[in-house]
Amino acid sequence: MREADIGGVHIKYLYHCQRQLWLYARGIRPEHLNIAVQLGEAVHDTSYQRNAPVDLGAARLDHMDGQHWVHEVKSSTRPTPADEAQAIHYCHQLHEVDVPAQGAVLHYPKTRRTKKIVYGASEVEQARADIHRALAVVSADTPPPRLTRSACRGCSFLDYCWSD
Repeated sequence: MREADIGGVHIKYLYHCQRQLWLYARGIRPEHLNIAVQLGEAVHDTSYQRNAPVDLGAARLDHMDGQHWVHEVKSSTRPTPADEAQAIHYCHQLHEVDVPAQGAVLHYPKTRRTKKIVYGASEVEQARADIHRALAVVSADTPPPRLTRSACRGCSFLDYCWSD
């Protein structure tokens, strides 16, 4: 896998669960069977319908406004490090194709909150480090260790990690 192949989902999984990232990179994709993922897709599909997604190949962001701000709709109720890292990754990917993203706005429709992230020097470094960490995880011969079982509650990859 190359740096350009690392997308937003890879970065999200890097922060959420590295085992999930490792499985995802190998084509194991049970997300469509998970009720939480289906709910998240419903929230996404019914929020901010006027805006078109932006496809960058490996990365697909929800939309970008005329001021070069990335907008991401999230189904959770509050920002997580995974959400923020994914948004920063999208800004980085845009800069790689000469689109000067200023930062990102995370939208949480369930709680009617937003979080704004300015894309600066520290975010550039974080994005680069995240890509290298993701590549290290996906290139490993064996999967990373499982998280504690309680941390896996609701995960669409649960059966892949915990069935023996």
